[in-house]
Amino acid sequence: MTWKPHATVAVVVEDDQGRFLLVEEVSGGKVVFNQPAGHIEENEAILDAVRRETLEETGWEIEPVFFLGIYTYKAPANGVTYYRFCYAAKALRHATDKLDTGIIGPHWLTPEEIRELGDQLRSPLVLQCIEDYRNGRKFPLDVVVDGQT
Repeated sequence: MTWKPHATVAVVVEDDQGRFLLVEEVSGGKVVFNQPAGHIEENEAILDAVRRETLEETGWEIEPVFFLGIYTYKAPANGVTYYRFCYAAKALRHATDKLDTGIIGPHWLTPEEIRELGDQLRSPLVLQCIEDYRNGRKFPLDVVVDGQT
């Protein structure tokens, strides 16, 4: 059997009030909260996936400003290993209310509200990425060399 990890992106977006953009969604029949996130499509540049997933899941246009890191997670529900390319971005404008299937809606939440979600977070990476961002972790965008760009 061939091991097939999933390449995904996630985006940490903070507004000027210290709130973070999260997505309320249905996953595995359960309502959970996540950063705007999703799979990188074949032949898609990683930063294009960052912009696309955020728009599709939240209706917000964003611009990536720095790279937070690559996070790995093996989901206990399905055994899949995810490689999450996580970026920080600034919100540009709310562009649409048309969202992907399974998305309940976007929410701007404080770090305390996010911590209180507990088991409703899609994975521990949601809070870890926000904490890393708040602790000043950042790398230039060009640290990821992407042959699709």
